[in-house]
Amino acid sequence: MSESKNEFDPFEESLIVHRQLRGKIGIVSKLPINDHHALSLAYTPGVARPCEVIAGDPSLARQLTVKSNSVAVVSDGSAVLGLGNIGPQAAIPVMEGKSILFKEFANIDAWPICLATQDSQEIISTVRAISPVFGGINLEDISAPRCFEIENALQDLGIPVFHDDQHGTAIVLLAALINACKVTGRNMTDLVVVINGAGAAGTAIAKLLRCINQDARLCNSVRELVICDSKGAIHTERNDLNPAKQEIASFSNRRQKSGSLQDVLVGADVFIGVSKGDLLSDKDIRSMGTDPIVFAMANPIPEIMPAVALAGGAAVVGTGRSDFPNQVNNLLAFPGIFRGALDAQATRITEKMKLAAAIALANSVESPSAGCVLPDPLDRHVAPLIAAAVAQAV
Repeated sequence: MSESKNEFDPFEESLIVHRQLRGKIGIVSKLPINDHHALSLAYTPGVARPCEVIAGDPSLARQLTVKSNSVAVVSDGSAVLGLGNIGPQAAIPVMEGKSILFKEFANIDAWPICLATQDSQEIISTVRAISPVFGGINLEDISAPRCFEIENALQDLGIPVFHDDQHGTAIVLLAALINACKVTGRNMTDLVVVINGAGAAGTAIAKLLRCINQDARLCNSVRELVICDSKGAIHTERNDLNPAKQEIASFSNRRQKSGSLQDVLVGADVFIGVSKGDLLSDKDIRSMGTDPIVFAMANPIPEIMPAVALAGGAAVVGTGRSDFPNQVNNLLAFPGIFRGALDAQATRITEKMKLAAAIALANSVESPSAGCVLPDPLDRHVAPLIAAAVAQAV
């Protein structure tokens, strides 16, 4: 057999698997209907009694129904992976996959909900309408800046509403940065950080980094934080900023640096990329401070390939890919976060819970090294550790 036939092609093999399975999820009954007695308990006449009890006290739905352990994975298909705005039907395979990960890593029953609208108000109204059956809402692959508006508007549902593309990425990145500081002997409050990408992930990372110190408590931020978009550094003197970027400008780039990504990267300690591939060279890494930390997370092509970053002098390098060390993968965060939130019957995901998740994730690596600042995404011990920390934070 030729070498080419032995090569693993995840794209084509995944298509074959999806065609064979016709979808990756189904439902399993907890109460087998094998006789009339079971039928009378699961449906009529017995089911009337739990209905009456819940009608008298709606909070008991958490004890008597699937609401106790259910999450809706909601998307409008507007920002799916690196594929862009491919629509709700094309988004179904991703939301099915996310639902599987909830089940596999946190034993949470999750359902893909792909909406045939990209109107923010319609999405908000629809999620409100379907929320009674769910214990949590995971917003997924909704484009910025609409994702900010949608998530913010749903914080009063009484159940956790969490946009994973924002906060899951930020939590895992923070954990990686905590351990990268241990490896390089730095304090978080001394860091000069440059983020490239001002969308959902970049904004959430910036907000999380502005309010933590070495102990990851809600107080001091990293020393300096500059966020870049496609036009360069974001600062208050720019007159082309939308409201979301105006908010970014209000808490970052205190020295009002201007210029390109390469300009503001000079002397920086940390580069965080959540943008597009092949933006940096080894020369750009050499222009940074001593032993720079590089997290180039664009997929499938990072902003700089690990070998190039290392050749430029990077001390710690991470990407969003599974074929390189230090994969910044949201799978490390969201199952445990929702498990802890559901167990504690949390009404929302707070900053304290996010920081608790990041610290627990960082601490799950007993001896951080340059090649291991995060655990393997398939490590089954991680989600329970995060769930316990999140529940305690509640």
